[in-house]
Amino acid sequence: MRKPIKTLFRILSAVILTLLLIFLIYASIYYGADREARLAASSDQTVKVTHTAHYLFFDGPGTKTSYIFYPGGKVQAEAYAPLMRKIASRGVDAFLVNMPLRFAFFGMDRAGEIQKEYHYDHWYIGGHSLGGAIACSYASKHLEDFDGAILLASYPTASLVPASGSFRVLSLYGSEDGVLNMDSFQKGRDFMPADYREIKIEGGNHAQFGNYGRQKGDGKALISTADQQNRVVEEIAGLDLPS
Repeated sequence: MRKPIKTLFRILSAVILTLLLIFLIYASIYYGADREARLAASSDQTVKVTHTAHYLFFDGPGTKTSYIFYPGGKVQAEAYAPLMRKIASRGVDAFLVNMPLRFAFFGMDRAGEIQKEYHYDHWYIGGHSLGGAIACSYASKHLEDFDGAILLASYPTASLVPASGSFRVLSLYGSEDGVLNMDSFQKGRDFMPADYREIKIEGGNHAQFGNYGRQKGDGKALISTADQQNRVVEEIAGLDLPS
């Protein structure tokens, strides 16, 4: 009896190791930040950028409100530096989270780690694509710790409706997005607070929320990356968040 058990164990071990190797190869191929994004990940007179092992902190003129941002799957975190810099310069400090292997579900709890380290009157969480979905999963279990969520081409898979109080949600996506699963996006509306705000950015696509080039399967944008990101910043400014 021992020999069949040993044989089965060896087969299962080989299968697991093979699957792990395949995943590691898959994860090693990712969308890297472009030159503009790398430059935006450094300090200037308006926004101080601090690099740590787990996040980039964009510290602008605001002191009361912060936004914890989870990057999209297989996207280098620095690719979102231009957007985070713009948000911080308008009074909302931003934490751009580095994820293990560039997948947010391996670092879902990092928002909580940041909140233990810093003190703000108002916290928002969110992210792009898979990152936004994982951020929502974390937020759904910690709604009392956040004022709301800001989602880019993403959607929740668990309720963002608090038992008491309020939870604000701003959801933005591009009209030319070829990556976002619209069926799942529509189902995600069932988990939103009744007064959530949804914005379609005309001419925008999936990838231009970050600076990492063209994404496989995405639609062709009809506006520039800067225009798409500026629209995000203006919509966030429209929330009139305390700075």
